[in-house]
Amino acid sequence: AGGKEAALFTAEVFHMYQNYSAFRRWEFEVLSVDTSDGGGYRHASAALSGVGVFGRMKHESGVHRVQRVPATETQGRLHTSTMTVVTLPQPLKIDASLNMNDIKVETFRAAGAGGQHVNTTDSAVRLTHLPTGITVSMQDERSQHKNRAKGLKILCARVYDSKKRVVDEQLTAERKRQIGTAERSERIRTYNYPQDRVTDHRLGLTVYGVSKFLVGSELLDSVTSALKVEEEASSLATLLQSMEQR
Repeated sequence: AGGKEAALFTAEVFHMYQNYSAFRRWEFEVLSVDTSDGGGYRHASAALSGVGVFGRMKHESGVHRVQRVPATETQGRLHTSTMTVVTLPQPLKIDASLNMNDIKVETFRAAGAGGQHVNTTDSAVRLTHLPTGITVSMQDERSQHKNRAKGLKILCARVYDSKKRVVDEQLTAERKRQIGTAERSERIRTYNYPQDRVTDHRLGLTVYGVSKFLVGSELLDSVTSALKVEEEASSLATLLQSMEQR
């Protein structure tokens, strides 16, 4: 939120994470970038992979606020803009293999036009994937084995598509949830240029040097490390409390 200034800040934060990935020796793949007229980003997305990447980057989800005097501001007035970061775990590779114990196999005689049987043997095959209810019938071949093999290929593709659709819907729902939560929540971090400070409001932690922070190296790493420690301490405290209540 904040128009041109917000778009410029979004680009800066995106590049910060790109640099941070290099600092942490993660892989950073740009997926999409929607640039604005002023050179900023309306929105952008990337895929990060590497050791411990989600454990750190999940804490970046939320509203980031920047306070500074834009270069185009002639009166020297301080402007406040925000951008939202959404962090989603990359789904694991979808298992496209089929467990034959999950497949019901039925055979029947292939029928031609008008319903007459074109084969005196039960060469046609109907395959049903019991967990999903997906059914495939195949009677193109005169051989039952060939129909079965072709049917399994089609069934495998349809089951994969079904699983992928579920995963995609879950990711879309989580993304909407994070954006909705961010719109209703307070900012998680403020980048204040006049005071040259970055404050993480969850920790109550302030570090100095906004430009250095946006480089995406030691300063950002110190904050993500502190957030990680805080999360581990909170999880441990919750575990101990639940054990005491037993």
